[in-house]
Amino acid sequence: MQVFSRVVEAGSFAGAAKTLSIPRSTISRSVQELEKALGVNLLQRTTRSLRLTSNGSFYYQHCQQILLEIESVEAALSDSASQPRGRLRVDMTSSFARAVVLPAIDGFLERYPELDIVLTLGDRPVDIIQEGLDCVVRSGTPQSSALLVARNIGSFEWITCASPGYLKRHGVPLSLDDLANHRVVEFHSGRTGRAMDWRFTAAEAEQTISTRGRIAVNDTDAYISCALEGLGLIRIANFLATPYLRGGSLVRVLAEQRGPEVPLSVLYPRNRHLSPSVRAFVDWMAGLLGGAPLPAAGPAGGKALLEQAPAIKSGVDC
Repeated sequence: MQVFSRVVEAGSFAGAAKTLSIPRSTISRSVQELEKALGVNLLQRTTRSLRLTSNGSFYYQHCQQILLEIESVEAALSDSASQPRGRLRVDMTSSFARAVVLPAIDGFLERYPELDIVLTLGDRPVDIIQEGLDCVVRSGTPQSSALLVARNIGSFEWITCASPGYLKRHGVPLSLDDLANHRVVEFHSGRTGRAMDWRFTAAEAEQTISTRGRIAVNDTDAYISCALEGLGLIRIANFLATPYLRGGSLVRVLAEQRGPEVPLSVLYPRNRHLSPSVRAFVDWMAGLLGGAPLPAAGPAGGKALLEQAPAIKSGVDC
């Protein structure tokens, strides 16, 4: 049942073999033996694809229910005895890994000496099952899926920042309307390829501002570097801004114009047996973030610069 379910979820024998780390021939033979034992065809095979038959669809639905029950029983029996071991494959954004995970990962590895972690870093959409990942860490509200479980582990807030030098030259924005007179740096999402809008929440209403700038990047490090060089305003996660705000190389502005909290989740396959390794990592991540917003980025610095900054300029091209 597990092999058959993985074939359905991966969409191919080769994909199932990769995620299960067993030969493709073993996958094919297992499905053939299952069909022979049941006396029905579960899959329609072509040179390019696999499709469920009506019997296969019926059987797969019941496999999901049965396997979930088995997993819950095994988990109840083995929780106290099983130790995380082997290799855990996790995908997350590089900025989140550098700012939050890597500074604390040594403690996790010391706690589980028989567990190795492979981190793949990026912001592209991934297929957890086909790519053989055990889990991924993602921001935003996850889409509902029959194949994935999403566990919330915390949240963060987008904040607006600029360098002290930029604010001295161009002034400090005091309202969202002032943004029209300021330079901004565009950030293009790795998922959509489009510039990300800036969202603010005021008086229980959400306001979205479409950004346009003379400089656009699609890498978080480059985005922050643009702000440090005084090229314009940026909007980044508070946990990324914290060290720069504490050091004074960035200043928070428009602190009263807060953005909606963005949830962080760990996603993992629903029908895959939740191994002790995955469970340990998910629990560690939840404990690391405390299921609460990530550390605040410090006090706003815009007002402190008002006395020394010139008046906000008008007619700035951006």
